[in-house]
Amino acid sequence: MNGRRPGRVRRALVRLLAGATVGALAGLAVAQAAPTATAAGNAGSSVTVSGRGEFKDMTFTVDQTSHLTSQAVTVSWKGGTPTTFAGTMFNTDFVQIMQCWGDDDGTVPSNPGPPRTQCQYGASPTTDRGSWPGNGLDDTRQIFYSADPTNYGQDNRYGAANPNAPGEVPFKSVTGETVLTNTQNNRFFNHNTTNEVDFARTGAAGTGEEYFEVQTANEAPHLGCGAPVTTNGVTKPRPCWLVIVPQGHLDLDGKPYQDHSQVNAGSPVSSTNWQNRVAIPLHFNQVGNNCPLGSDERPTTGSELAADAMTSWQMALCPSGKVYGYTELGEPDTRSRLGNDGGFGLGFTTRALGADEGTTAPSGTTTYAPVALSGTVIGFTIERRPKAGAPDDIRKLAGTKVASIKLTPRLVAKLLTESYRNSTWGSVLGDKAARGYSWAKNNPAGLASDPEFISLNPEFAHLSVAETPATDTDLLTSLGHSDSARAVWQWIRSDKEARQFLSGVSDDWGMRVNPYYSTNSELNPAGLPFAPEHVDEYPKSDPWCTVPPGTDAPKTAKQCMTDFHPYVDDMHSGALHARRADTLWKSTWDPLSNPPAYRSPGPQTVGSRFVITVTDAASAARYGLQTAQLRNAAGKFAAPTAGALADAAKSASGKDVAEIDPANAKAKGAYPLAQLVYAAARPGSLKADARADYAALLRYAAGAGQVSGADPGRLPVGYAPLSRELRTRAVHAADALLHYKGPTSTDGGGSNGGTGGGTASGGSTGGGDTSGGTGSGGAPGGTSGGTGAGGASTSPSPQASFDGGKAVQTTASGDTPADPATPLRYAVPVGAALGAVAGVGAPFAGGSRLRLPLRMPLPGGRTITVIPELTLPERLRRLLP
Repeated sequence: MNGRRPGRVRRALVRLLAGATVGALAGLAVAQAAPTATAAGNAGSSVTVSGRGEFKDMTFTVDQTSHLTSQAVTVSWKGGTPTTFAGTMFNTDFVQIMQCWGDDDGTVPSNPGPPRTQCQYGASPTTDRGSWPGNGLDDTRQIFYSADPTNYGQDNRYGAANPNAPGEVPFKSVTGETVLTNTQNNRFFNHNTTNEVDFARTGAAGTGEEYFEVQTANEAPHLGCGAPVTTNGVTKPRPCWLVIVPQGHLDLDGKPYQDHSQVNAGSPVSSTNWQNRVAIPLHFNQVGNNCPLGSDERPTTGSELAADAMTSWQMALCPSGKVYGYTELGEPDTRSRLGNDGGFGLGFTTRALGADEGTTAPSGTTTYAPVALSGTVIGFTIERRPKAGAPDDIRKLAGTKVASIKLTPRLVAKLLTESYRNSTWGSVLGDKAARGYSWAKNNPAGLASDPEFISLNPEFAHLSVAETPATDTDLLTSLGHSDSARAVWQWIRSDKEARQFLSGVSDDWGMRVNPYYSTNSELNPAGLPFAPEHVDEYPKSDPWCTVPPGTDAPKTAKQCMTDFHPYVDDMHSGALHARRADTLWKSTWDPLSNPPAYRSPGPQTVGSRFVITVTDAASAARYGLQTAQLRNAAGKFAAPTAGALADAAKSASGKDVAEIDPANAKAKGAYPLAQLVYAAARPGSLKADARADYAALLRYAAGAGQVSGADPGRLPVGYAPLSRELRTRAVHAADALLHYKGPTSTDGGGSNGGTGGGTASGGSTGGGDTSGGTGSGGAPGGTSGGTGAGGASTSPSPQASFDGGKAVQTTASGDTPADPATPLRYAVPVGAALGAVAGVGAPFAGGSRLRLPLRMPLPGGRTITVIPELTLPERLRRLLP
């Protein structure tokens, strides 16, 4: 009997070991099959500060104060007194905002803040102030000096020798250079570049809100925010300050205003107003190159839709030794270059190589990995300016921003085809139209007065808009070819009303298309039809040129459509200029310049700003733009939320690269201009080390890079996290790059199969079967030809976090960071423990052997082999009964 005991013990130990192994593998399978973990949100970056003195009942909130880059933050307040005006000028109870640098000046112990000499403020217009709502002091750095500090408008520090002469608060740059005079138009910042908010209105409820453009050392080197600073051997990004100065109903001597018929406010940087300042620290992501010097850089190029995501991922991967450059380039050009030169690197695209008209896919394998889901949006800054006689509920909202508008494909077509009467500025004057422009006489002056637009957005019937090329007669668009422009025209073409309008059929209110954009060759003066199905840009086809009316410019100083509606460099730039309310139209003739020329009047006047642009969702979110709801194929209006992007992605189709066609995005909540971005590479033209580095990027993008948040390495706002199926495809594509072995046969082009030259996309295009396979040329993970994209997911959570970037701790080997704590982290150890118990207890359940292979069912009807049938070594087999 004692001789049997060692055998039983050995068998029990074997069962224990085998059961633990199986259980651990089963737990691992469950963990791998589960959705990607969600990063915990952290709202700790929002800061609220109370006012003091006259403003002690006010509180001011900045919604984001850490991990800042060039972007907009929301500044809101409550507990104030409604703004009053002296005519059209701001008189009392408004708010002024600025950005400053430097250490605490020690003047307000309860609220540390910077010296007033180190604040970017005072760059208001120096000429043409007729419609400007400031008095020449409240929007400048000008003050008055006197030995008697109780007198009105005086300062206790700066001024001329004459006690009553005006002075200026100097501006000191982070470099140490100081500007003492002409501070209103100094060499560091001016009216066109400053981010200061001179006038922010407090509404009837005592509340207000403003979007403030935060500038880094790239945009404002004289402030240096975010630039690396080394202190005691430790290098950190330079912090800065957001400073709020409320203006009230007390004079600068602390006594109530005596004359309420005129503007009385003085400069916010005068000593008396500065005593009421509220300062909030701002913390930035480091500006500049965070990558180790001497590292080999792997180039990436392409779609602007990937720009913000790639910028974030770069910062996370650099510390691990992976250095990836990114160059923005239109997708059609990216495909052309990558197709002609496989060693070009990795390109971001929304379409497959060879998809463009007149092109073919290159021979050999092309690997595609889905990396991002975003979209093209119509972003805007619109402020309410009620008409005379507007209802009380509209008048109470004067000066506030419109949060949402609805647009149809036909309305966007009207804007892009320069069809509003005042788009061709000066072609219709009074009841007379220039030759060839009689079509414009009865068209609405601009979008805001278009009956179709008002029917969808009724409040605009009560709002006044100066309908000129600088407001609502056109869209601010980017120059060049892009898949975003193609998607916009696809969306327009998918709508029957829009197609009829382009063909020359009037809308329900009699508006007609600009004939230069007519798809009817008999109407088009060019003699050829406009063909939006072949357009991937925003053409300005109308040849109209004139001297703008009212400018007093000479007859030779004509402007044309690209002058009235200038292009911006890219969609990011469009969002920035829409945030600044600057359409770039040089509308003012300056006969005194050398030589005389048109110049820009700068941003639009506060309270009546109206700028609309075509941009991308990430740039719109970055600069705090409102975005339009667009009518989709289901006839519903959808905003570009993460859920709406995900709904649209489910309709994507295509063999090699699944594309989202607006006509097929028929879910009620689908956003029609959603786009999937793919990373494309040609492994046969890349060396092994380059393929390994690109594979590491794809793995990161499919893992930690899909966790939403503001930390470096996270997925910025404006993107929807990819679905599990799409993330799996990206991982398979990374494997295909890493393990590429070259072609297995040499029939013809050196590659055996794969439509369009072959793809290795790591699983079904539809996302249903992600088991991989072999792409052309022997690359693992070939496309199996599904028809859907597997959709997208709003999980990982779109909620941003600001906890220091723990999710971006990657290593050079491409390992992803530890997942946030979830029950799944216990899957492996618990599985091992349960497996061990099961292994030992198997004989008592009526069996004496583990049954292999062991398979586990997974969601969706699939199964996974946890441990295969195997042959144990002889040494272990002797231990079994």
